Amino acid sequence: MAVTFNNVNSASGLKNLDEYLLARSYITGYQASKDDISVHATLAKPPSAEYVNLSRWYNHIEALLRISGVAGGGCGVIVEGFSSITGEAVATPPVAGTKAAAAEDDDDDDVDLFSEETEEEKKAAEERAAAVKASSKKKESGKSSVLLDVKPWDDETDMRKLEEAVRSVQMEGLLWGASKLVPVGYGIKKMQIMMTIVDDLVSVDTLIEEQLTLEPINEYVQSCDIVAFNKI
Repeated sequence: MAVTFNNVNSASGLKNLDEYLLARSYITGYQASKDDISVHATLAKPPSAEYVNLSRWYNHIEALLRISGVAGGGCGVIVEGFSSITGEAVATPPVAGTKAAAAEDDDDDDVDLFSEETEEEKKAAEERAAAVKASSKKKESGKSSVLLDVKPWDDETDMRKLEEAVRSVQMEGLLWGASKLVPVGYGIKKMQIMMTIVDDLVSVDTLIEEQLTLEPINEYVQSCDIVAFNKI
């Protein structure tokens, strides 16, 4: 059944979408799909930081479009003023150098196909082949699902602000997922939060050491530990 959103560029529409994504990584399902592309395309501009969940989702979809595209089918989504996505088109990132390739094709019309290849032409061909191979390698970059334990200083720590502080960390290749509070003892609770990372872009150790346990986030966060780390 298609999900419906109204007035996504208004303050109320952005707030509703932000609340909808509070416990969701994607618009529908458990992987990026055409439903995410449909909603992403209707937003007139990147959402402001006050919409924490929406900003996290928007930045993740932007990163996917730059890296590998989105091919999931989705369940269908309806946004006021737009048609639902049901289909055949697969969202893929723009291919760099398309205009340059077209220009090369035009130049080829003037080339003598039966002439011998020069050393410069051989070298250029090898460089193009190496570039294509490197590009393919980047697109095949793996992803991982990580579960973090985030511990507060004491039972007086505002856990809602702690979660907002953690989710405020945004970078290419990082997507925050669902979270929950887990009792530790003596009235203290810790937060467990899921995240999906692109392995070549995000180091979990660096994320913890240089973001989650430094100012201003360490006002709420005492420590972070990796509970589970699984390749996707």
